[in-house]
This record gives sequence, structure tokens and C-alpha cells, in this order.
Amino acid sequence: MEELEVKQALDDLANKWNVEESIYDLHLGRRDDVSDSQLVVNEVVFHIPYLTRDKTFVLWRCLWPDCHNCCERQGRLPLTRDDISLISNKMGYDSESEFIQKETRISSWNETSTMNNVITTISMISLKRKENENEDQDGKPLPCRFLDDCGSCKIHPDKPGVCWLYPFSSWMESSNGKPVVHASYQLTGDCPGFYTDKTSQPMMEIFQEYSKRIFSYNMSILRTTREKYGFINIVQ
Repeated sequence: MEELEVKQALDDLANKWNVEESIYDLHLGRRDDVSDSQLVVNEVVFHIPYLTRDKTFVLWRCLWPDCHNCCERQGRLPLTRDDISLISNKMGYDSESEFIQKETRISSWNETSTMNNVITTISMISLKRKENENEDQDGKPLPCRFLDDCGSCKIHPDKPGVCWLYPFSSWMESSNGKPVVHASYQLTGDCPGFYTDKTSQPMMEIFQEYSKRIFSYNMSILRTTREKYGFINIVQ
């Protein structure tokens, strides 16, 4: 996202939520004191921003049900092979091919990690966020059609794996010939759940929970690409 778009999203958040000044500046790249604090939990390397001048970690907690902004400003919903099987069945389709034809489109995009220079090029089958979603809307924030009036997901718990990961993005790197799973925050200005603390301890339960989701999701991505349902290229 462009800086202006992130700033607008942050300003919209600030109309309802308290956004710490340091969090605001971090999103916009205005902090020159950000170091990469790495925390390994259950085979996942979490990259947590540490603000050296303030001596604080940037942490997160979900504010649902008061907030469901991630669903109201959904960028895209890439599907793993497992997602296709689960969601096509959830939506009552007799065949996955019919589901893919009617409910999905192909998305291609680049992602750059917030904490290093890893650039990931991705092409995947994506679930339409609205029934008539078109190519020009890919990557642009839209209210998800599966969000109900109470702020819940109509296809939960069979929602796309990428939804379970928010606000993290994840990628794999090779270390001594073995894949290593990494995760960092998505700093798009859409989530009011970020805050700072002198220690990372308040978030340990979340790290434990999300490490299992993130590792499982990346293994599902491997199966997806192996079965030619998507393409991922990682450049460092």
C-alpha cells in the first residue's frame, strides 16, 4: 500500500480508537529506531518491531467483536488447496471445479516483509470478496461478503487460512537446506489492536496460538504449489 493510503486508514482508525503516536509513526516509516526482535515459537520465527528509543516492543491483540475492520477492509483472499476443499463444501458445491469457476478469480501480487528485504511474488486462486469482484479491485480494501451484521464470519470456522493469520504475514526461507517459517505484522493501518509494552510477555499466548496456525498454513501453501494450485517465488 502507498503511504497516503496507510495514513488515510490510520486516520480513519483514530476517529474511533486510540492509536499510539509511536504506532502511527511506525506504520508510516517515520521511526528510524526500529530493530528486529526475533522470537522463535514452535518452529516459527516471529519478527517483532522493537523501538530502541522508547525501549518498547510493538505488540498486538484482537479487539473483536468491537472491531472487525480486517473484514470490512479485506484486500484479497488467496486460497490454499485445503481452503478450496473446505469452502466449496461449506458453500454447498458438489464439485471443486464449479466452485473455482463461480466463486474465485486469479490474484497475483508482490509482498515485501516489514522487517527485511524478502520479496515474495505470489499467484493464487482467490475467493471473491463480492460476487461481482473484478480484476481492478484485486488488492483494494473491500467489505467481505461473508461478514454478517453482527461482525461474524458466515463461513467460520471454514474461512480461508489467510484470515486465521491476521495481522501476520508469513513466508519461508531456506536454512541449511531446510525450510524455516517466518512471520511479521501487516502494517497497513487497518487494525487498532497494536500497542507498545516494555516486554513481549503479554503476547506470549498469542504467539503460541498463532505459531501453530502459521506453520500449518505454510505447509498447506507447499501442498498448494506442489499440486499446481498456486505459484510462489521468494527473492532475498
